[in-house]
Amino acid sequence: MTHIVRIVAVVAVLMALAVCAPVQAQTPEIDALRARADQGFARAQHNLGVMYDIGDGVAQDDAEAVRWWRLAAEQGLAEAQYNLGNMYREGRGVPQDVAETVRWWRLAAEQGLAEAQSDLGYMYDLGLGVPQDFAESVRWFRLAADQGYARAQYNLGLMYSNGEGVPQDYVQAHMWFNLSASRSTGEDRENVVSNRDWAANLLTPDGLNEAQRLAREWEAAHPR
Repeated sequence: MTHIVRIVAVVAVLMALAVCAPVQAQTPEIDALRARADQGFARAQHNLGVMYDIGDGVAQDDAEAVRWWRLAAEQGLAEAQYNLGNMYREGRGVPQDVAETVRWWRLAAEQGLAEAQSDLGYMYDLGLGVPQDFAESVRWFRLAADQGYARAQYNLGLMYSNGEGVPQDYVQAHMWFNLSASRSTGEDRENVVSNRDWAANLLTPDGLNEAQRLAREWEAAHPR
């Protein structure tokens, strides 16, 4: 047997094994979840979409993730609407479509999902899929920030720093940076702290005390 023939023979064996072996073993838990999803339960559809998205217990499949999330999203499940919007933003399982991203995020944001509110604020800030509107950006950032969402608190601090959608106010900027820093970790926290310290350098001692007082009052009014 020549060297070339040996290679072909090995490849043939490997292909045969690949056909015979399942990609990933199904479990009773997955079967039960799929059954509930097939019955139309939105939460089960959403969770099955997550499994296809990350390849947990099933073969990773963007199109299947989209299919299940769409079924749940059309029933009004906020998390599925948000995830479906992300798929349109990234062009995974569907063609990339910023307008569809905004549409699905808005439906989730209107239900109070902080992640969607924050990301919708970002779209208005940059004018992606919507006309640029700083006031509308601030409105969505504030809704998410008031839920304690660190990214939105940071972005709201930036809006006050730059005077976009709100009057420029370094006291407010410091307050929101300070709140965000207490909820951030790793590199995100380093970035937020850097901006907080920058704002602090622009404040008088009285202004810094006021910003810190406002942060404490906000924390007291919004227990974690």
